[in-house]
Amino acid sequence: MAARQASISRKTNETQIEVFIDLDCAPGTQKTQTIEVSTGIGFLDHMYTALAKHGGMSLTMKCKGDLWIDDHHTADKYPALNFLTLLWLTFPTTQDSAIALGTAFKQALGEIKGIRRYGTGFAPLDEALSRAVIDICSRPYCVTDLGLKREKIGDLSTEMIPHIFYSFAIASGVTLHVDVLRGENDHHRSESAFKALALAIRQAIERTGGDDVPSTKGVL
Repeated sequence: MAARQASISRKTNETQIEVFIDLDCAPGTQKTQTIEVSTGIGFLDHMYTALAKHGGMSLTMKCKGDLWIDDHHTADKYPALNFLTLLWLTFPTTQDSAIALGTAFKQALGEIKGIRRYGTGFAPLDEALSRAVIDICSRPYCVTDLGLKREKIGDLSTEMIPHIFYSFAIASGVTLHVDVLRGENDHHRSESAFKALALAIRQAIERTGGDDVPSTKGVL
């Protein structure tokens, strides 16, 4: 079977992002799963690592730029602007990294045939429980209901987390719904959401053993 891998580079005036993805590194595939993520935002690294690990993917993502350095310097100098500057400075990194990841995912998957297409994942983390549903259908759409209340988790603004799911969905051409069903801790709510998405992706990209297009239209 053809390898489902992709390497892409995304460069903007604010970020330079390199991504390599291999979709077929789940246990039993006889491949070694390798995950190396460095975005400059610790919690974001943690979330992408969880997504790759539980999605059965190898992922290398490296972001270059001075956004996080500038953010720390600005926050130290103007403490009253901490949240606003963090929101403004981390937006390019979070959005661009999600776009790069979605683009690589779409490229690695290739033509949509011989896969299950639909995937659903439920993932708990202590008191938190999340559900993700994905349709790999070339109809990009995203709905999230995360219910996050804190301004930030680590160095990541919680307002950016829905943008990550949205940017990934649009770039990869999937319909995606992510809902946090319950939970009190925003770290737990966020991480369970990413893990739920990982499980949904893993199910949706599973090979069926055939070569058919999973659509009554005959094309996706």
